[in-house]
Amino acid sequence: MLRILGTETEFGIISRSTGHPDPVANSLRLISHCPHLPTPAALWDYENENPFLDARGFPVEGEPERPSATYNRQLNKVLPNAGRLYVDGAHPEYSTPECSNPREVVAYERAGDHIVAECLARLNHSSGEENFLVYRNNSDGKGNSFGYHENYILSRRIPFEQIASVLLPFFVSRPIFCGAGKVGAENGSDPVSYQISQRADFFECLLDLNTMVHRPIINTRDEPHAHQGDYRRLHVIVGDANMSEVSTFLKIGTTAIIMEMLEQEGALPHIELTDPVKAIKAVSRDLTVKTSLPLHNGQHTTAIAIQRAFLQSAHDFYRTREVSPITKEVLVRWESTLATLERDPFELRREVDWVAKHALIQSYMDRKQCSWKDPRVAMMDLQYHDVRPTKGLYYTLERTGQIERLTLDQEVERARQTAPAFTRAYFRGQCLKHLPKQVYGMSWTSVLLHSGNSTIKRIPLMDPYRGTQQLTQELFRDITSVDQLISRLGKS
Repeated sequence: MLRILGTETEFGIISRSTGHPDPVANSLRLISHCPHLPTPAALWDYENENPFLDARGFPVEGEPERPSATYNRQLNKVLPNAGRLYVDGAHPEYSTPECSNPREVVAYERAGDHIVAECLARLNHSSGEENFLVYRNNSDGKGNSFGYHENYILSRRIPFEQIASVLLPFFVSRPIFCGAGKVGAENGSDPVSYQISQRADFFECLLDLNTMVHRPIINTRDEPHAHQGDYRRLHVIVGDANMSEVSTFLKIGTTAIIMEMLEQEGALPHIELTDPVKAIKAVSRDLTVKTSLPLHNGQHTTAIAIQRAFLQSAHDFYRTREVSPITKEVLVRWESTLATLERDPFELRREVDWVAKHALIQSYMDRKQCSWKDPRVAMMDLQYHDVRPTKGLYYTLERTGQIERLTLDQEVERARQTAPAFTRAYFRGQCLKHLPKQVYGMSWTSVLLHSGNSTIKRIPLMDPYRGTQQLTQELFRDITSVDQLISRLGKS
């Protein structure tokens, strides 16, 4: 499996101090404590960014972000791994660099969690007390949801309407193995003690460009961060921010397989739910994962049946194709997870977030003889996502061997320091490593370099599959100047 993948995680930030009520200012404070930046003064290059194009073929009104140079530097931190730490709206946000497989995404997400946790520790140390808290979740419990976005590059030749029709039932049913778990309901949805997904309550339509209001199951943003004529970037906003590495691996891996099948014109299930918005909420509220979902043809199905249909199509697709080790691992885990869900979902407490969190809270309620409405239970829901390794309840499960990990500590540390080798992120990472004082700015599609006498050279990176280690490592051998790099690029 080689596909350009990446994620963006918005973190919740809370101040215990009445003197710091502004989440934007607090987010800026947090990222200003980011350590080990190779080029602290680097700008983010917004030149090719425009989030106001709709994949259905029209623009919408809006002004692309173009902050001043000073504010740009406050908003954006270019990381050694070629990822980005920044402030988006009222939240700190981490974007992985472009990754080449789902296992890599897991490692780079985990690296981002470590970076944010270190920023938090340094911020609190600077104030002399634990004034600030940061959570990797999707809701503040007060009716506000913040995002976790997945990104998948695929060919522009695949019609967007085809992508949307295939993915609607897939996304509605996917939370059964990648929901993060949530106490209660929000956004005017029907009351519930506990549900599978943190995001489900906040989706109100099928397709739209919005990500903050009137949220759609399928986001229609057409901003490929690549050659517009060749690629589209599927911007997925429907998923939860997982703590479990297995849930993240399955979430990214299964979706990447569907992308591959779409691109290679593989046969995919044709499933039309009567009301996908209603269905995603019903799936989230059914801890047995067996709720009946009505179809347009008058029949009914279940979330497991939908996922089994997609899995069977994937098996059929790969039966006549070479299967990479990563793809095989996704297929095996997908199948075993669905089998366990059919047998007893609560056997997945070591792998799936919503099950692990439910078991943790249920054990507490049994000991304390309290109910789901107890405020301590809501606090546990939040604390499961605390990014502090010594305080987060997820990390307690991890330390005590009660949840499965896929990554090793050295993998995560490597992901903090170096860019992925099989995408254009490698080129950006090498510029940061070898020419840190010359890097003026950066984006997903460009590197801006000081070349002396006040001249800025822009190196375009519009093909996400170029700029890899294999293609560019010789360019950086014994490199000493921007002019030398430009000369070598001209000859390559």
